[in-house]
Amino acid sequence: MEILRCENLTKIYGGAQTQVRALDGVNLSVETGEFVAITGASGSGKSTLLHMLGGVDRPTSGRIMIEGTDIATLGEKQLSIFRRRKVGLVYQFYNLIPSINVKQNILLPMLLDNQKPDKKRFEDLVEVLGLGERLFHLPNQLSGGQQQRAAIARALIYRPAILLADEPTGNLDKKNSEEILGLLKLSNRKYKQTILLITHDERIALEAGRIIAIEDGRIISDDKNGAGEATTSEEVGAR
Repeated sequence: MEILRCENLTKIYGGAQTQVRALDGVNLSVETGEFVAITGASGSGKSTLLHMLGGVDRPTSGRIMIEGTDIATLGEKQLSIFRRRKVGLVYQFYNLIPSINVKQNILLPMLLDNQKPDKKRFEDLVEVLGLGERLFHLPNQLSGGQQQRAAIARALIYRPAILLADEPTGNLDKKNSEEILGLLKLSNRKYKQTILLITHDERIALEAGRIIAIEDGRIISDDKNGAGEATTSEEVGAR
């Protein structure tokens, strides 16, 4: 089942004399449960695409359909609510709120929505991500890998339609990078979570089930990759 579709997606920055076409008529379809890596050089448009899909920025033209809703047509308040409920975002630098503990950071999207957290969902995520002993720590009391685990839990707590990860291992050492990638793959398998991951690292891209390459704001290749099998919890724990 299709969960995401982009039609003729275009983003232009600047005026007539300094115009930059960051996205140039991108067409894309993603099925529920896919793990997609989006690759490209710096300035290729891959991060711009992620910002469009996440509702962080608006396209100049084109459509972005997530579960049948064209998010480009939503007002600011509607878009904010939709983004909180339907789009999980994970960034390179975690973006945790430093003044509240890990548990509060994870539950924040639901608390902002005045929703009662799903206790079982929360406990399951905490167990899978290995955060049980860190729930009442502040972010600055955690390692980089632990902070990224908390950011992933926050992104998944609302059962989002899509999880968007922008260079999620870019600020981590090799061991933590492997663990975070393994956990993303595990969430793809365990929760059937649809994931789009932005990366410039070919080794990371090869772990996904599909690799899309972007150059000059256009998709230049879109390949299925048989190596994208999800890592099991035993494999994650063994690292």
